[in-house]
Amino acid sequence: MLAGVLFALAAGLLWGLIFVSPLLVPEYPATMLSAGRYLAFGMIALALAWHDRHRLKRLSRGDWAEAFRLTLIGNLLYYSCLAAAIQRTGAPVSTMLIGTLPVVITITSNLLYGREEGRLAWGKLMPALLLIIVGLACVNVAELRGAPQHIEWDRYLSGIALAIMAVICWTWYPLRNARWLRANPDKKPGTWATAQGVATLPLALLAWLLVALMMNWTIPGFVLPFGPRPEVFIPLMLAIGLFCSWIGALCWNEACQRLPTVLVGPLIVFETLAGLAYTFMLRQSWPPLLTLTGIACLIIGVLIAIRIKPEPIVAPLDISP
Repeated sequence: MLAGVLFALAAGLLWGLIFVSPLLVPEYPATMLSAGRYLAFGMIALALAWHDRHRLKRLSRGDWAEAFRLTLIGNLLYYSCLAAAIQRTGAPVSTMLIGTLPVVITITSNLLYGREEGRLAWGKLMPALLLIIVGLACVNVAELRGAPQHIEWDRYLSGIALAIMAVICWTWYPLRNARWLRANPDKKPGTWATAQGVATLPLALLAWLLVALMMNWTIPGFVLPFGPRPEVFIPLMLAIGLFCSWIGALCWNEACQRLPTVLVGPLIVFETLAGLAYTFMLRQSWPPLLTLTGIACLIIGVLIAIRIKPEPIVAPLDISP
């Protein structure tokens, strides 16, 4: 249990970096950031696959299909939505919307897997939900106060919608991933992280080509293939591809194999808190009181969710689509 929590903490600290990377290269569209990150992830995984080739050969066709689904929704689609949301609303608002994941995943796990891994009492979950809502309201009000007077509401609201889509993607991904890992305890978490990276590579290559064609048509002045600042873009993509994607996935897979699925959701709070910390470090400022209040509500809400004891019910695992 302790090792699982520490691995989840390490994954959260690494994943928090993805909230600031779109702010470092704001002139790059979100689709290009997503394709670049996972192209780097796929290339890194391909290099690592040679050393892990014997274990990778043991994966069935169904396992590879599962890796493909996970990487399509949990990697490419999720990060495209998140990066676009951050560029439209600012990192704190998007980070706090992603911060609902601990409770959203807990509720979803309770609905789908409660009969197998223990159901949580809905009455005990309500205080956590209310605190999360209050926290989100505080952060949004704080960000709107500091926004320009002529805020582009269409852009802001579309960013909120994209962040909600990212929440949906990352509600599905960790639960699905955790269920596969717990159903396959003989598989190494590192092997599964590499398999997802290898599955990502063809998708990322296709996405990169489509993005390049679209940008050549819609933004003729945009420098291709690596944009106006390749000296920043390429190292940034390699860094988040290695640390956020492969090492982050490795740590998270280690946590998922050690912890019940119902506890996976609350521990994603480490990613949210790390993202907020990195964002305000980049701004070189302290969060305003309302933002701090929202963070406190988030932490307290998650702590309440963690303290709820599920009633265990033994049942076989089912990871069918």
